[in-house]
Amino acid sequence: MENKSEQPSKKNSNVIYFLIAVVIALLGTDVYLYMQKKQDTRIIYQQDDEKHRLQTELDSLEAQIDQVNAGKAKMSTEMQARNDSLQAKIKVLRRALAKGQLTVAELKSAQEDIKQLRYFVTKYTADIEELKQQNASLTTERDTLKTNLATVAQKATTLQQQNEELNTKVKVASALKMGSAEVVAYKIKSSGKEVDVTKAGPAKKIKINFTVAGNAVAEKGMHDVYVRITDPAGNLMTSGDVGVFTADDQELQYTYKTAIDFKDDGSVYTIDWVNPNKFVKGDYTVLLYADGYTMGKTTFHLK
Repeated sequence: MENKSEQPSKKNSNVIYFLIAVVIALLGTDVYLYMQKKQDTRIIYQQDDEKHRLQTELDSLEAQIDQVNAGKAKMSTEMQARNDSLQAKIKVLRRALAKGQLTVAELKSAQEDIKQLRYFVTKYTADIEELKQQNASLTTERDTLKTNLATVAQKATTLQQQNEELNTKVKVASALKMGSAEVVAYKIKSSGKEVDVTKAGPAKKIKINFTVAGNAVAEKGMHDVYVRITDPAGNLMTSGDVGVFTADDQELQYTYKTAIDFKDDGSVYTIDWVNPNKFVKGDYTVLLYADGYTMGKTTFHLK
């Protein structure tokens, strides 16, 4: 009897131990599943944080590129192609990060891509900055060149003005000037002989005797001489057709035109002029011109 009662008790104990083991196993499984879930959640959180960080990094890179491009630096074809490539790469990474959950491998790939992108953007920025400095240097050189050209042009203008003034001075200096002058009136006899007179009635012609002042810069040789004779009333006396010439920057009519051979030797020159009309009493003025300027002036009186 005693042996039979001990056997059920032993069975009950085994069942209890089994149940305890099952409970412990279940508890362990729950704990494992809880820890695993907690770890998975942490991984998801970490992935989300990393995606956010990478997106922020892309924002920073894109802002850096935009800032560089806003500098208005004229990019070469190569730089423009690099800029377009960087912008396209950023768009690709943004689409990748916009996906749901990225695997660890995808995140690492994105990290590496952004790392390389950061390097290229930094180098691109440095190249653009160097280009801007070169452009600034070229602008400075251009402005300096413009200033130099303006200075040279101003100097050329000044030199031209000085040359013109010098040429004018040379022309003035080389123009013939009257030394001494004397005018004598003559009557012409029927025999053709000329006799000097002081009265207007018998006077028919005049002789203008003059010398030319010494001039080392004047051209030796023939020089045209224009004569203007005005009567006592101030009217220009002419012989038939009236010719014109330019002297002292004005156009004038002349009474008579001739030429002299200048040798700069103090020679006395004589100009004869026959009056087609009658002389009247009074003072007459004789003006000589040569080389575009006034040679000199003298007067004579007829009673």
